[in-house]
Amino acid sequence: MFDYYYIVLVVPTLLLSLYAQFKVKSTFAKYSQIQTQRRITGKEAAKLLMRTNGISDVGIQQVAGSLSDHYDPAGKMLRLSEPVYDKTSIAAVGVAAHETGHAIQDKEKYGPLVLRSTLVPVANIGSTAGPYLALAGIIFSINLLLNLGIILFAVAVLFYFVTLPVEIDASRRALKVLESNAVLSQDELRGAKKVLTAAALTYIASALTAMANLIRLILIARDRR
Repeated sequence: MFDYYYIVLVVPTLLLSLYAQFKVKSTFAKYSQIQTQRRITGKEAAKLLMRTNGISDVGIQQVAGSLSDHYDPAGKMLRLSEPVYDKTSIAAVGVAAHETGHAIQDKEKYGPLVLRSTLVPVANIGSTAGPYLALAGIIFSINLLLNLGIILFAVAVLFYFVTLPVEIDASRRALKVLESNAVLSQDELRGAKKVLTAAALTYIASALTAMANLIRLILIARDRR
């Protein structure tokens, strides 16, 4: 029954995650080869968009890796990866604008972002310790450990689902400010939207995979009663 739940619930979402990773990498690679008409870099686009939205307390740093871009609300820092920071491609500008969208959310105290930031400490514990506690509960037949693991992991799953509206809204804001500030042409905006849509799919896949694993643990716990 343990393997049955894994095959039926988890494997399909893992396949979706693999497809999502392939899609975001291939789409990003494609639009990284297409330069914007304005030849504006990711860093320059982020600075422009933050300035036009009245944000002056957020810094911009370059970080190593690819697709490692993120906004740190605690440190008030926009961190852009090497293929984004000083590149003038449609992908670079789109990703930089997306991260700027998070900075705009932070300035406006966007509810889901505030909730996600609050959940981070517990979600980190839940995503790491939760499955191990549940596994220990199964191996040693200790229902208390199994149930505690499920509860902790449920918080992590909640975090994944709270992340979805945060990311989708950031992309919506990004495309809006890119258009209103004439950073990208209409054709370029369509390319940027494809990049951000592909990225959103990875978050959806992660949330579904986490939910599938949670349901699997709940069903295992039910079968043990």
